[in-house]
Amino acid sequence: MKIVCLDLEGVLVPEIWIEFAKNSGIPELKRTTRDEPDYDKLMKWRLALLKERGYGLKEIQDVIRRMEPLEGAKEFMDELRSFAQVIIISDTFEEFAMPLMEKLGRPTIFCNSLEVAENGEITGFNMRVEGDTKLATVNALHSVGLGTIASGDSYNDLGMIQASSAGFLFRSTDAIKAQYPQIPAYETYEELLGAIRKSIR
Repeated sequence: MKIVCLDLEGVLVPEIWIEFAKNSGIPELKRTTRDEPDYDKLMKWRLALLKERGYGLKEIQDVIRRMEPLEGAKEFMDELRSFAQVIIISDTFEEFAMPLMEKLGRPTIFCNSLEVAENGEITGFNMRVEGDTKLATVNALHSVGLGTIASGDSYNDLGMIQASSAGFLFRSTDAIKAQYPQIPAYETYEELLGAIRKSIR
């Protein structure tokens, strides 16, 4: 059996931090894993910026509740799940992802969690596993005899994409596509569905 492993932000839903940056007036928070490959460094910088500006979990969740999946994402997931087992593997957090999972039909998601103080300040974060969480998850699936097909858009997706029997970039940056020309890159859900169908046979 092959499991389809998908990134979340940029693939199925808008980038949460970018949406919050627009709503909070903190343009620096538009920086994502497309720009900074070191996720630990990126998150510590984000949390320091939130504390400096006086924002906490509630303000971010208020923005997330108003967000919708990318156009066509729900239909893509419904079609994909009609012929494949799917896991969303994301470096986002349970506290961010759950409202969006409802809008996508409650698919399975593996993600991380936040440490939140009583006053709502986000004080830290807990990764599911150390290091490259997406690659570690794919390797764990392989260790129990499952194959994987993976797709994502950012630097932190490359490990799981390259470790899978088939891997695809989806709506990635020109820089990443230029650095990894050997990875097929797609822009539409129809193209990605077709590639996954061929790979799962």
